[in-house]
Order: sequence, then structure tokens, then C-alpha cells
Amino acid sequence: MEGTVMPRHLTLSTCVSVPLLLAGSLAVTACGGTVEAGRPSGPATSAEVIPGVTVKTDPKLHAGLSAPIRERGVVQVATDVPYPPFEMFTQAGSRQMTGIDYDLGRAIAARLGVTFTFSPQKFDGLLPAVQAGKFDVVMSAMTDKKERQTAVDFVDYLNAGPGWLVKKGNPTGLDEITDVCGKPVGVQSGTNHQQLLKERQATCKAAGRPPIKVLAFAKDSEAQLALRSGRVVADYLDEVTAAWVASTTDDGKTFATVTGDKAVGPHSPSPMGIGISKTDPRLARSVQAALQSLMDDGTYKKILEKYHVPGIAIPKATVNAGL
Repeated sequence: MEGTVMPRHLTLSTCVSVPLLLAGSLAVTACGGTVEAGRPSGPATSAEVIPGVTVKTDPKLHAGLSAPIRERGVVQVATDVPYPPFEMFTQAGSRQMTGIDYDLGRAIAARLGVTFTFSPQKFDGLLPAVQAGKFDVVMSAMTDKKERQTAVDFVDYLNAGPGWLVKKGNPTGLDEITDVCGKPVGVQSGTNHQQLLKERQATCKAAGRPPIKVLAFAKDSEAQLALRSGRVVADYLDEVTAAWVASTTDDGKTFATVTGDKAVGPHSPSPMGIGISKTDPRLARSVQAALQSLMDDGTYKKILEKYHVPGIAIPKATVNAGL
């Protein structure tokens, strides 16, 4: 697609688009430069979002979208990739995305009769990019927190607590939160887990232990490399990703997980949310309605089952339910 002329709103630096067959037009993908998608003459009718699961467009939900979204037929989505199993590339060197957020995004897009176009961004830059008008939506396993609700409105879609990724066999004997006091641990910058580690410092102080040596990384994959090399003794992230990484890296021979309140410390349960620009409240309502319909018809559950995590499902698509 390099060198082609395209609508201004579809020009991205790095992207992965979610194509849908549109009435009178076919969305086309290109990565490493720009995305081109033909302007739709009407909403999509259906799309297979995962093997054997087809989602039909709801004309009423499509009609509920704002006029600009209906006109261009595209929702710009920012995400931080890789963060498996939520967002990842299908294989090394590929720019084709997969993961829970990607598949669920495809399903929501199909129900709404539009295309979700995903663009990789650093996690701590996701919300500023939406606030700046560069993107409409964030789908990146982001915890819905009150302070973040000032930047976007969250449509809540999952719930998962924190966990530790450690070396196989847990050689440091991490069993309770004070076991990391005075030791170097990794975490992704800008995440709720980084904030939780700051709160854990009080626990160390109360126990008469030295503070945790927190090393923040731009991507969790960098924290995993630090763990592999021995630079940190553990990586603090969500328990779902920790379990995925432990089970899939080197055939499960390199990492293990440590979970449970005793090890991760106290935390208030807060759902993950799809962050949506406050400039388009109709989009938030539409995404909420589309997600709820996917919960009701079983599509949502099938997507989570594909990644072996049905336990992180929530029963209702709430808005700004985070604490």
C-alpha cells in the first residue's frame, strides 16, 4: 500500500487493521506504514471473528453511532503490543495481531458494522493519544481506575488481579509480599501494577524491611528479559498474562507464577476497561451495547475460552465501574 493516496483520517505510523467485508467496499490492511480502507456505502453485515464464530451486524446499533464514525466506518484503536494474551503478534517478525483484545475488538466492530483499526503505542502514551484526538479508543488490558476516568470513559469488560512472574522453581522463595522487600522487581511503566508496588512500600516499612527496588520498563516484554537475565527477581503484572507467559515461553521451562493475596498484597478489585474518548459519548454507549449483546449471545465467552481464561469474564458491560 506504500505510495497510495488515502483519506487523512486513515493515515497511521504503525498499524494493524481489522478488516470487515463492507457493503460495496472491502477494507484492506497494510502495516509498517499506513492503512487504506475504502469508504463504506453501508454497514457490514457479518464477520467471522474467530474460527466458527460469526457476528452479525445490528443495524440499530450501527445507527446509534455518531455521524462521523458512521461516515468513515472506522474506529481508531490504540493498544500496547505485545502484552499476551491480550494483544500480541501471531509470530516473531509478523505485524499481524491476535489476542483477547484484538478478537473482542473485531467482534464489537462486527456488531456495530464498522472496522476497528489497531495501532501499537507505548502504554503510558495511550490515554494522552486519545485525549489529543489521535485515537477514538484504547483496548490494552487497561485497569479502569477513577483517576483514568478523567481522561476517558471506560466500558468494563474483564476482571483480573495482579500476579508475579518468577523464574522456574521460584528460586528466591517468593511466598508473601514482604519477600520482595529490598529486592529488584520489574513492572511496566504507567500501569496500575506500578502504582500498586508504590503502595507495597508501606508494607515493607511496617515490617522493618528495606523498600522494594522497582525497575519500570516501557514494555512488559522488557521486564521479562530482565527477569530472564537475573536483573530482577520477579515481574509484577496481571495474573492472566503471567500465567500465559509462564506456560508458553520455552515450552513452560523458563518461568512460573506466584499468585494470591498473600504474595501480591492487598488490592481493590477493579475491572479492565475499553477506554473511549469523552468527545464521543455515543461511541461509548454503542460499544457498551455491542459488548453486552456479545455477552448475551455467548460470543464473549467463546473468545475468552479460546485463550483459556473464561474465569476473568464479568456478567455485565458496565461503564466507569472502577475504583
